[in-house]
Amino acid sequence: MTMTPLAMLIFVGAAIAEIAGCFAFWVWLRQGGSVFWVAPGLAALAVFAWLLTLVPIDHAGRTYAAYGGIYVVASLMWLWLAEGRRPDLWDVAGALVVLAGAAIIALAPRAAS
Repeated sequence: MTMTPLAMLIFVGAAIAEIAGCFAFWVWLRQGGSVFWVAPGLAALAVFAWLLTLVPIDHAGRTYAAYGGIYVVASLMWLWLAEGRRPDLWDVAGALVVLAGAAIIALAPRAAS
């Protein structure tokens, strides 16, 4: 598969939706937030799942694995932008390793199945 700009945009949208959904539950369960955080959290997680179905990779497992690299980078951006904690050298190094793995999974030439 060739990673198209549209596929990358879908992955980024999925990451934003997943992080938003998980954060809503974090606020509710870990920070004592209102139960009203649950509905938008569930909606965001539903959008996340729907978006991943739009990526043009033939198998769900490969889609999820390739997405994992984008999720790691998006999570570190969340750490920095939303939580005010700048990623350190180890965070960046780990993200680069994960992105390399995701690229191998998403872009490897494969025989037609």
